[in-house]
Amino acid sequence: MLELVPLLANLLDRIFPDPKMAADAKLEVMKLAQSGELAQLNADVQLATGQADTNKAEASNASLFVSGWRPFVGWICGAAFAFKFIGGPAAFVLSQWAGHPITLPVFDFTEMSTILMGMLGLGALRTVEKVKGAA
Repeated sequence: MLELVPLLANLLDRIFPDPKMAADAKLEVMKLAQSGELAQLNADVQLATGQADTNKAEASNASLFVSGWRPFVGWICGAAFAFKFIGGPAAFVLSQWAGHPITLPVFDFTEMSTILMGMLGLGALRTVEKVKGAA
């Protein structure tokens, strides 16, 4: 909205021949632009606060089906990571050595690695909180 303000200012100069009326109209446009941005910022903050409250409620729940989805995703990502880089190559080498070569499935690791690295980053922050006594 703010990028439209200079265009509207030029337009208001042409519509209102009186400089005071044009200045008043420009001030009103600026107020509307700022209130729109503040309203959007407020909506974003409300959304983030609501999500944080939801996360807290999920994490504090005693049910594994509610609070256990993050650990579940972590274990799945960890198991896939271990198979991709440790278990699979080890199985391939052992099968070659035993004389029964196997073909391992090839899968795209980029999507899962994004999730895993994000979780590991959050895990590191949690560790820092624990060390500092904040958690």
